[in-house]
Amino acid sequence: MSQADLPEPSPAFQLKGSMLAITVLELAHNDIERLDQQLAAKVEQAPDFFDNTPLVLALDKLPEASREIDIPALVALCRKHRLRTLALRASDAAHLEAAAALDLPVLPPSGARERKLDLASKTPPKPAEPTYRPTRVVSTPIRGGQQVYAQGGDLIVLAPVSPGAELLADGNIHVYGPLRGRALAGIKGDTTARIFCQQLAAEMVSIAGQYKVAEDLRRDPLWAEAVQIGLSGDVLNITRL
Repeated sequence: MSQADLPEPSPAFQLKGSMLAITVLELAHNDIERLDQQLAAKVEQAPDFFDNTPLVLALDKLPEASREIDIPALVALCRKHRLRTLALRASDAAHLEAAAALDLPVLPPSGARERKLDLASKTPPKPAEPTYRPTRVVSTPIRGGQQVYAQGGDLIVLAPVSPGAELLADGNIHVYGPLRGRALAGIKGDTTARIFCQQLAAEMVSIAGQYKVAEDLRRDPLWAEAVQIGLSGDVLNITRL
C-alpha cells in the first residue's frame, strides 16, 4: 500500500462556535504534538480567525484513557496559535486542580445545565437562585502575564493594567487607571455587564463573548480616553465617562 493510500488520521479536535461567540476547542485525545500540527494547518486555512480569539478548552469529552493531559502546556500551545484561553470546560478532579493553579474559571460539562421538563405539569420549574459573591478589589498593578478573575461578581482594579495582563469577571470590570491589557466582562453570558476604565489603551475588550481587539479600538475617537463599554445586541458601544 502506498503512502497516498493510507487513511488520513482522525482529527484531534473540533472547533465549535458557542452561543456567546466564544470558540470552544473540544479535545478528542491528549496528543499535544498532534494537536499543534493540526492547529497549525487550521491557521493556514483561516489566519484571521486565529487572532486573539477568546477560547473555552473543553476537556469533558476526552476518553477515560486520555484524561491525563498537561493543561499548562495545552494553554501555552493555544496562546502560540493566538487563541486566548478564557476557561476550561471540565469535571475531572485533576483538570479542576490544574485550572485552579492557572487561575482559570471552570465551566460545567456540556449538557450539565440541561434538565428534562415534565410537559404534563402546568407549573413551570422554579429557577435556581443566583449565587452572589462579593466584588473582588485589587489595589496593586496587574503586570504582563498575570490573569485576575472575579468569579460570580465584579472586578475593581485600583491600579494600571499592563500589556499582556488579563482581567476576567462574571460581572463588570472597573479599572481606575490605564487599561493596556485585556478585559473580558460577563464571561458567563451576562450581556448587561460593562467595562469602565480611566484610559482606554486595551489589547482587547470583550463582553459576553463579543469583542474588539486593539486594531479596532485604536480607530475609535475615544481611544486613550476615560470610557465605559457596554453591549447593544451584538455590538460593543464605547462612550465617554
